Amino acid sequence: MRPVNTVVERFIPSSLMFTIVLTFLVAILCLTLTPAGPLEVLDGWGGGLAGLLEFMTQMALVLLLGHILANTGPVRRLLSWLAGIPRTPLQSYLFVFVVAAAAALITWGLGLVVGALMAREVAARGRDRGVQLHFPMLVASGFAGFVVWHMGYSASGPLTAATEGSFLTESLGGQTVPITETVFSTWNMLAAAATVLVVGLTLYLIAPRGETRIIELPAQKAEKQEVEAAPLETPADRLDASRVPTLLVGLALTVYLVRHFVLGGTLTLDIVNWSFLALILLLTRSAHELIALTAKAASNVGEILLQFPLYAGILGMMTATGLITVLSDALVSVSNPVTFGLFAFLAAGLVNFFVPSGGGQFAVQGPIMLSAGAELGVDPAVTIMAVSYGDQWTNMIQPFWAIPLLAIAGLKMRDILGYTTIVLIASGLVFAATLLLVSL
Repeated sequence: MRPVNTVVERFIPSSLMFTIVLTFLVAILCLTLTPAGPLEVLDGWGGGLAGLLEFMTQMALVLLLGHILANTGPVRRLLSWLAGIPRTPLQSYLFVFVVAAAAALITWGLGLVVGALMAREVAARGRDRGVQLHFPMLVASGFAGFVVWHMGYSASGPLTAATEGSFLTESLGGQTVPITETVFSTWNMLAAAATVLVVGLTLYLIAPRGETRIIELPAQKAEKQEVEAAPLETPADRLDASRVPTLLVGLALTVYLVRHFVLGGTLTLDIVNWSFLALILLLTRSAHELIALTAKAASNVGEILLQFPLYAGILGMMTATGLITVLSDALVSVSNPVTFGLFAFLAAGLVNFFVPSGGGQFAVQGPIMLSAGAELGVDPAVTIMAVSYGDQWTNMIQPFWAIPLLAIAGLKMRDILGYTTIVLIASGLVFAATLLLVSL
């Protein structure tokens, strides 16, 4: 595992640089594989930069609200209680993974933060009990839970496909694909369960044992940062510290969500965000606490948010020059209706290494794959989930989404990459087998 760590540490740049490199790479492909000239490519790029503004806001809110929710008092107390359940090192590693996976299936933003917080809580409890726990392994277990996020409630690709007027609508022939055919399909839910079982077994097999050097959680990293109470010197201060305003808004939003589903409304990215905002408003004690939690969460959004306009520019170039059609035809030429899902999965896994955002990747790759699948007569639900599987799969060796988790844990990607590379292999086998079976 050490050679992999060395390569990552020395040669892999920042996620922003990945996006910049990809921009130039796509521009070169447009110039070499299509009749477009430099100015046409430039116009397509500039015209596309603002093409994902609505989607960019939705994705930023998913991460922001997930981080806030994970740090509310009740959720933190729940995580602290859960941390006391595992009693042995092996139980601890597996427990952190399962909790993180469950949180990631609820929302990917929550999963990332819960994985890091649970790893810290379990490590601190273990140290108090005199149980030696390898902290990098705990953090790797927390990040491993992220390998199922695109099979769950906040899956950006399937939710976008289920949203009327989304950027995938044209590729779907003006139709939508209900979430019941993708995320909530029987085969996807079985695949999610199988992935958790296989990855859990893998973590059990690779967990440090015997004479392995154990790196425990440093004492200073176990300290909790609570939101300080606001001074109540003025009527405005007392209003900011009151529980009533946020509770009323939370209740109103909850009523709206209930009515939305009762009246036949569907699950979309907006509804996912409003459901977590409602929970946050119900769980926080005051506007003062919510503002403080938001300030802490915002630092995890900025670097990711900056890259979405570049993804939109890439999509603009590919659309304006016809590169999407060229790549779609190439994929069709080497696929058939049974193998297409597998090829789409592998292609998505490769692209994700350079476009490490599920939403950004669907903006760039979704139209290509849906067009290619339609030409072969492949069910669009299979295509959508194939790209989703590929996106979540190579996250295990891509440092982009590990940024918030590693920041909370105080580690570097090289500390966990050896473990997550093995998770990549194990989960990949499940994803590939699922797509082949569902395509038969």
